[in-house]
Amino acid sequence: MDISRLKELSRQLTTPAYLFDFDEFEKRAALVKKYFTDSVGMCFSIKANPFLLKYLPSCFDHIEVCSPGELTVCEKTHMDMSKVIFSGVNKTYDDVKRAMDDQVGIFTAESMLHVRMINDEAVSRGIKVPLLLRLTAGSQFGMSEKEVIDVIENRQSYPGFDIVGLHFFSGTQKRKAKVIAKELDYIDDFCTRVKEQNDFSFDRIEYGTGLAVDYFSDDADETEEERLREVSELLVAFSKKYRITVEMGRFFAATCGYYLTKVMDIKTNKGANYAIVDGGLNQLKYDGQLQGMQIPQILHFADHPLDEQEEKWTLCGSLCTTADVIARDALFSSLSIGDVLVFCRTGAYSVSEGMALFLSRELPMVSLHSQEKGLEIVREIIRADIFNTP
Repeated sequence: MDISRLKELSRQLTTPAYLFDFDEFEKRAALVKKYFTDSVGMCFSIKANPFLLKYLPSCFDHIEVCSPGELTVCEKTHMDMSKVIFSGVNKTYDDVKRAMDDQVGIFTAESMLHVRMINDEAVSRGIKVPLLLRLTAGSQFGMSEKEVIDVIENRQSYPGFDIVGLHFFSGTQKRKAKVIAKELDYIDDFCTRVKEQNDFSFDRIEYGTGLAVDYFSDDADETEEERLREVSELLVAFSKKYRITVEMGRFFAATCGYYLTKVMDIKTNKGANYAIVDGGLNQLKYDGQLQGMQIPQILHFADHPLDEQEEKWTLCGSLCTTADVIARDALFSSLSIGDVLVFCRTGAYSVSEGMALFLSRELPMVSLHSQEKGLEIVREIIRADIFNTP
């Protein structure tokens, strides 16, 4: 977003606040689509930012939903439920029933319990649902090879679903294409073994790349596009053997977000400059940042003149803990009480992953913006103490 437009919008928001730029979100999705071509499907994992679901770009084939709350978001935004892949490790019978009531497009099974629940509920309704079996990468997610093969071998015992594919995701922030190449080789090897030994072919692969976002680099856009190009070559080649859909959240959403927080107090303690802001680490999260040691792009908006000389400032939030440092030794000119600081690349996870209720601080305002629709405030500031009152 143009900085002058961002500054103009900042005056219309009450800090702390998130601002998500749908034009940037759509631009990012289009960039991925350009490299994936029509050979590779695209799935947006809404845990990265459920607010972006309101105006989802048309290039997404699916969305991944992992909780009852995310299912509610889909219902309230009138999402096409046939696009929903209903995933998540903790599914209950009530969750499965509700997802079937909503007629979600695809279910995933992460355990034998999921297999039984999904099958039993579908049978009770006299229907058959599409199912992805999640293969574990060695964590609490998914099932072992033995369990996946057991379900395949006994698929006639499960008349409530059709096994339409395999789901695989090992983790996030992968920076090297060779890591993804190794995973694709493993998936291919497993599918080949299943076909040869069990006479069963997976129709599709749902694969989470975990493609990395560079939060603290000056050339992040160029680095990420090069990473995307390298990985897309692997995926397009893989698509010649399997129908593949790539599921991502962070890589799609990160660049479209801004976190706005106001300077509430300034002080110098033992030679170090400190600025206290009305936000904090309960609302702002960058993967890989520790105690504010790495500095993302931070914009400084002020209604007073700025000197040419810059000083180092440590930015601290409103929490009563020394851990609440969101940037250390960041350079600013004439930083003053009332100035607004804008943290860039906060479109993924900050809004959903922070320690929201710690110290009963407020939940930030959430706003959306596009050139076509203008500024839309979708959530006013919420006082968190209402959740902690006995």
